[in-house]
Amino acid sequence: MALGLLLAPLLCAQTPAPPAASAPTDNSKQARAVLDAMVKALGGDAWLNLQDTYYEGRTSSFYQGRPTGIVIDYYAFHEFPDKDRTELTKKKNVIEMFVGNQGWEITYKGKRAIPDKDRDEFLRRRDHSIEIAIRVWLKDPHTLLIYDGQKLAERHLSDQVTLISSTNDSITIQTDADTHLPLSRTFEWRDPVYKDKNVEVEEYADYHTIQGFPTAFSITRFHNGDMTNQRFLSKAGYNFPMPTYMFNPDAAAAKIHR
Repeated sequence: MALGLLLAPLLCAQTPAPPAASAPTDNSKQARAVLDAMVKALGGDAWLNLQDTYYEGRTSSFYQGRPTGIVIDYYAFHEFPDKDRTELTKKKNVIEMFVGNQGWEITYKGKRAIPDKDRDEFLRRRDHSIEIAIRVWLKDPHTLLIYDGQKLAERHLSDQVTLISSTNDSITIQTDADTHLPLSRTFEWRDPVYKDKNVEVEEYADYHTIQGFPTAFSITRFHNGDMTNQRFLSKAGYNFPMPTYMFNPDAAAAKIHR
């Protein structure tokens, strides 16, 4: 540890200087370069400053890796960093809304709080998204960056980087070695009751450029290796003004019809 020397005419005393920030290692510099290339591929500063996104498509669920047969139209609105509204079915008469750490399901019967288990699942995904990894975690000087090397991901050669927060939480991102676009995001968490470790993976494919932003039109989620959800986009939009009532659950409940 470096020590600062304070010299006075009549005495000499030593006092510790504030700890110096660790110099980036070659590995962390390589990790940073991979993430910088990914941000540039996604749209650079324009992507870093995105405020609103809209996705439209179809979502299907799986149980133990097998399709349940349930396929639903969905319309998803997001306002950075923590406002989300997803309208389900062609009639858009079921809405899931999250504002901060609160969540509601809204139907013609009114609003009700989303069960804790489902709310926590959503919040974990949101708090470990690539958007949060880059726009929040990467700005924290205490976040560690590790370049894990090149891996094969869905028949693509990828560069893999892991971000580790000051609380020892982590997010792992794989990017295409050629296009530098994200291929997957992975994080782990422990069940608060059973204490077992769970692994959540989200894979991205079929990129289309919308308003200058490469957008994954295929998103697949896995829980402990089993496929749980697939989403196929048909439309996307960015940075369009949203009315103030969009993330007001009471206003949404008042507008829904059977």
